[in-house]
Amino acid sequence: MGFWWDKVGIFAVLVLLCIFMSIMAPYFLSIDNGLNVARSVSINAILAAGMTMIIITGGIDLSVGSILAVSGVTGVLLFVAGVPSPLALLGGVAAGALAGFINGAFVAWLALPAFIVTLGSMTYLRGIAYSLLEGQPLISSDLGYRAIGNGAVAGIPTPVVVMVVVYLVFWFILERTKFGRHVYAVGGNMEAARLAGINVKKVLLAVYTIGGAAAGLAGIIFSARVLSAQPTAGQSYELDAIAAVVLGGTSLMGGRGRVIGTLVGALIIGVLTNGLVLMNVPFFYQLIVKGVVIVIAVAIDSLRRFGKSGT
Repeated sequence: MGFWWDKVGIFAVLVLLCIFMSIMAPYFLSIDNGLNVARSVSINAILAAGMTMIIITGGIDLSVGSILAVSGVTGVLLFVAGVPSPLALLGGVAAGALAGFINGAFVAWLALPAFIVTLGSMTYLRGIAYSLLEGQPLISSDLGYRAIGNGAVAGIPTPVVVMVVVYLVFWFILERTKFGRHVYAVGGNMEAARLAGINVKKVLLAVYTIGGAAAGLAGIIFSARVLSAQPTAGQSYELDAIAAVVLGGTSLMGGRGRVIGTLVGALIIGVLTNGLVLMNVPFFYQLIVKGVVIVIAVAIDSLRRFGKSGT
């Protein structure tokens, strides 16, 4: 079960889902809809890329949706205050990295459970997003970096181009660098990694910081797409990100997973959401379906680990 799913299962599910949606929703296979799916997937996929690295270490980050909101708010506020667009953009990403760094510090240096740490940060970061805007959205129709959310490169939406670059970078880090090998080692057996001379605390700190930066970038793209700072942005996005990671073959127990699988998992969720909208499925039923997908993703991970232990 585990071998089949890791090698071909996730791709087969995506192909079958696309075939099903093309039959049920006639406009699903149109070029415009394909670009729309890719554009809508980009934000969750970028969140999930950072989440993949965190989960491989055996951790979790429930705060990425709130980090997205704070980062988007920071970028827009900096631009409105007169900061040049590139610096405002970098400021938003830096805010996300800082939030991730704080999470990592609590997890790595104080050995607190990642679930509890990021559950708390999910709440206080959302509060910061609201307090920075006094509870109201801030519209900026002339947002200087709006092209990163609404532009296109050779006809391909800019968010999709950014997503591809992010995945290439993450793939290289995890598959071709010493740091990537350390990430897998920490997730496989933290104590063994420590005895092997790996600085586990630095790896965890770096992983959560990188995950926060990815969420920050997603927040900048989101704010650029809607041309505003939204304190409610990113609510429940962490669930979609986790589902994409687990659907893509990364174990919630840590130590194994591939970022390319995460991209396919994000595409599955995006195709599912888009198809349900085209089929005029009410929003509350869409929530039911997505919730079931998350449960199935966790069940698949459990079955995969059971299959590994049984061999």
